[in-house]
Amino acid sequence: MLTWEDFEAEDRVKGISEESKSRMDRELEVAASRLEARDSAYFARTVSRREHWRCLGEFGRSVAFVDIETTGLSLRSPITVLGIFDGSRMHTLVRGRDLNTHNIKALLGSVELIVTYNGASFDIPIIESQFEGAIPRVPHVDLRYPLRRLGLAGGLKRIERELGLERDRRVEYMTGEDAVYLWRLWEREGKRNALDLLIEYNEADCKNLKTLAKHAYGLLKRRTFESASSSGNVE
Repeated sequence: MLTWEDFEAEDRVKGISEESKSRMDRELEVAASRLEARDSAYFARTVSRREHWRCLGEFGRSVAFVDIETTGLSLRSPITVLGIFDGSRMHTLVRGRDLNTHNIKALLGSVELIVTYNGASFDIPIIESQFEGAIPRVPHVDLRYPLRRLGLAGGLKRIERELGLERDRRVEYMTGEDAVYLWRLWEREGKRNALDLLIEYNEADCKNLKTLAKHAYGLLKRRTFESASSSGNVE
């Protein structure tokens, strides 16, 4: 059995009681109706975070690839730049200009899925701490974990290089420390080229998340189906 429909079509499933099978069938009916209604928030509540990568298939057409730059690593470290890539268009919010709760909500309010790298412990908690209520309760795929399941560990840029992803030479070897330095140049000295380079760095982070998400989803889906096909388990 590979699909929900396969499971529901079976009268009995080995290892599952009749009572449990009936309950699971009812839950699948609800899930199917929520999927048809494009209610991704339902799956954020009912699917374990470890399995949110599966939402890339059904909700990947309405996704926000999110990355932030900050002045430090704590929840109170001010966000300097927040980048949101919708798969085709880049949106950048800058501290002191247009970075506020209203604008974040306007950009994220209609998305069905959020994708980050290390965002579960960094980006999302910091955004929520400084801009309460700005993050919608939709599935969040922190690519750090599905990529680790595929044997790809370490920082975002290390994984990009391992997969052959290239950045513009201007930002290829930049680090978080460089991002803080560039912000200081802009904030204290008004150097516009420093801000432009910081925005370019953030944009590269956001856009490469799309490629990494596609890579992770494709491999994990294939691995899951191969495993399910050989063992007879449900996808």
